[in-house]
Amino acid sequence: MTDAGRIILGIDPGTASTGYGVVAQRGNRLEAVAFGVVRTTGALELHERLDLIFEEIGGLVRLHHPSEAAVESLFFNVNVRTALAVGQARGVALLACSRGGCQVFEYTPQEVKQAVVGYGKAEKSQVQEMVRVLLKLSEPPRPDHAADALGIAICHAHGRALRIRAERALSSQSRPGTAS
Repeated sequence: MTDAGRIILGIDPGTASTGYGVVAQRGNRLEAVAFGVVRTTGALELHERLDLIFEEIGGLVRLHHPSEAAVESLFFNVNVRTALAVGQARGVALLACSRGGCQVFEYTPQEVKQAVVGYGKAEKSQVQEMVRVLLKLSEPPRPDHAADALGIAICHAHGRALRIRAERALSSQSRPGTAS
């Protein structure tokens, strides 16, 4: 999309609850379009849970037409079984976004906290409050996974603007006839 606006889908993956946040960016303005969670139940087999996550994220992509998706990268967990399951949920979310035509970007939890709060070790409550402030919401988004997903989308929006400025600066330096 042009500077007139772009839609970013943020995803906080998990097998029981995958958070999503859809953010519209117009220049420096950010607006929450939709947010929530894709919930699955432990009564379902893992492959059924993954299928549900894939279908729901795919539906969000078809509904909101994001050009970009930002997904939290996997961090190492003490419980290997949990880490593997979250990795699988993350994989189907990445696939749904890719199949929907989104460019996909990944951010660590520390990068998200740094971009949203200004401190890479911020508490969840601090992230929720800053998401509320940055998106001009009347109250912090709930549940936590939805707030995290909105934070991931905000992180991408902020980081993308920096990347574009850096690319422009580098390209102007490398053009013949420009000062270096």
